[in-house]
Amino acid sequence: MNSTLLPSSLLLSCGLVLAAGLPLAAQDADPNPAKADPTEVVLPRPKLVTVATERAIEKGIKWLARHQGRDGSFREGGQGMGGAYPTAMTALAGMAFLGHGDTPTRGRYANNVRRCVRFLLNPRMARRSGLITSPGEEGRSMYGHGFATMFLACTMGETGDVELEARLKRVLEGAIRLTGRAQSKLGGWYYSPESKNDEGSVTVTQVQALRACQRAGLPVPQKVIKQATKYIELSANADGGIAYSAGSKGTSMPAISAAACAVLYNAGQYDSPMAQKCLAYVRRTIRAGQTGGHFFYTHLYLSQAYYQAGPKDFDAYYKGIASKLITLQSGDGSWQGDGVGAVYGTGIAITILTLPYQRIPLYMR
Repeated sequence: MNSTLLPSSLLLSCGLVLAAGLPLAAQDADPNPAKADPTEVVLPRPKLVTVATERAIEKGIKWLARHQGRDGSFREGGQGMGGAYPTAMTALAGMAFLGHGDTPTRGRYANNVRRCVRFLLNPRMARRSGLITSPGEEGRSMYGHGFATMFLACTMGETGDVELEARLKRVLEGAIRLTGRAQSKLGGWYYSPESKNDEGSVTVTQVQALRACQRAGLPVPQKVIKQATKYIELSANADGGIAYSAGSKGTSMPAISAAACAVLYNAGQYDSPMAQKCLAYVRRTIRAGQTGGHFFYTHLYLSQAYYQAGPKDFDAYYKGIASKLITLQSGDGSWQGDGVGAVYGTGIAITILTLPYQRIPLYMR
């Protein structure tokens, strides 16, 4: 794939395109809205989180809870499978609930998390091949597969249901095998498992999913991780940034570079020269207040990279990004993200804003 496709829209090239003007279907409203959990433990705000930030988080999470479908899914643009991207959207919304402090068994939105898990584990979604995707998404399935694998791995051991845990383990083991088979010769991944091609944004999604599986105690072939790390090395330019793909190279891209930096840290390469050069590149090229291009995608990963880099980078960054996200939030509590839609934008915004609470081990150093 020619790298010139990316600037037009990273997410358009991913296939996450929202049909303009289509509202969420009325039947998507949650028939059982979340109620206060009497066992819920309210922790003090972390030092970086202001009252205004906390209010933004709560408004956003309530918006997500209201817009979950009856089947547990989240979709952009209504109930139809085509163009709705329920796999990726459900996983991203699920990660936001986890960041908020909810699990399948604990928290005000535990029921919403359980429904996300059950939707993604449904046999229509979790295929015998190991691929997690919905009907109609097969041609560009690896993004959703990666996000779903990551989210499900982060819920392992938290469902409180022996049968569900067994199903979860089987699905994740199949997902790991599928991801390994889909890896290209260079060590990356592309839009579908059969393509045997590769590009940067799909690759970082798969690496983060595999790291989540490792953290959940599932065996992941080290060869796959090493080849993926090598792929990022092959995609690196002299300026420290990361190109769209290792094969075509091209100019460094801030969005891909932020994502690559985050997954290098996920792999424990905090002190590697490549990780340090990549961090220096994103420091030079990305600002919290800039909203052009792939703002939400970029900051989903940049926030993680800075958090793992340490307080020197993260503290000032978080103050700036939190302030910006508060100004971008709609009156109903949602965020419109990168032209993809409100589920996407809201899920990512909440994930960023809740990082100081340290509720998702995958994102921590």
